[in-house]
Amino acid sequence: MSTPKNPGSPKGPNDGLLVLAVDDEAPGLSEIKYLLEGSPHIRRVLTAFDAAEALRILRGDYDAEVMERQEAGLPPVDAVFADINMPGLSGTDLARVLGAFRAPPALVFVTGVEHSEAVVAFEVGALDFVTKPINEDRVNKAISRVVERVASTPVAVPEQTSAAEPQDDEVIPVELGGTIKLVPRATVRYVEAQGDYARLHTNDGASHLVRIPLAQLEDRWENAGFVRIHRSYLVALPLVTELRMTSNGYAVVIGSGDDAKELPVSRRHTRELKERLVRPPKSSWG
Repeated sequence: MSTPKNPGSPKGPNDGLLVLAVDDEAPGLSEIKYLLEGSPHIRRVLTAFDAAEALRILRGDYDAEVMERQEAGLPPVDAVFADINMPGLSGTDLARVLGAFRAPPALVFVTGVEHSEAVVAFEVGALDFVTKPINEDRVNKAISRVVERVASTPVAVPEQTSAAEPQDDEVIPVELGGTIKLVPRATVRYVEAQGDYARLHTNDGASHLVRIPLAQLEDRWENAGFVRIHRSYLVALPLVTELRMTSNGYAVVIGSGDDAKELPVSRRHTRELKERLVRPPKSSWG
């Protein structure tokens, strides 16, 4: 492993870039992390062993700074340095998901594939392409391009959005028997709490268990039209077709006909739900 020789002044605690390195091979991940940390332009490096873990990090599941950046209207990280050939979701799959972010980070592919793959990389929006074995000078050039991109990007000023205004769709990675499926938030009808996990119930009748607490999804999806109706349920408000009185209190009906699903509404959430139903979110749901 070479020793970085980047010039520049030492990084202060609030200076420099926040980047994410993604590689399913430990030696490759260690190498790129080492080189990135040696740059005077980079303050902090997060790491992930596959694209699914990278998406969880970018959602802010593990890191308060990432979550704070998103709440401020910034990209979750300034840049992602990712391998292309990874099991499950590939680097190009990850790139397509990043492209759907409201504020996407810069993307640099670091991979051992042939140069012809560079065409694919740029087609999916990569800023740069670095081949293995990693050349330190080439990595530094890629970092410089990221710095230029960040410097030229206007600072986002968060708009005052009401709870009725939907945000960009989010994609949730779900692991199914060794494979990873991407579940768009727009396909979710309701979410059921299961301990520290949540079960996503989708329009096709399927359900997917994810390692995300219901309370976290409630905060994250509020502006997308989801509302808490019970300690165990979060529902897509535009899909609610009825609010009815039952022997046990109120209940909502999601959908109609054979696909209809009735869910209980707790007393503490009844008033808020009624108010939200009077002013339903303007949204298009699949």
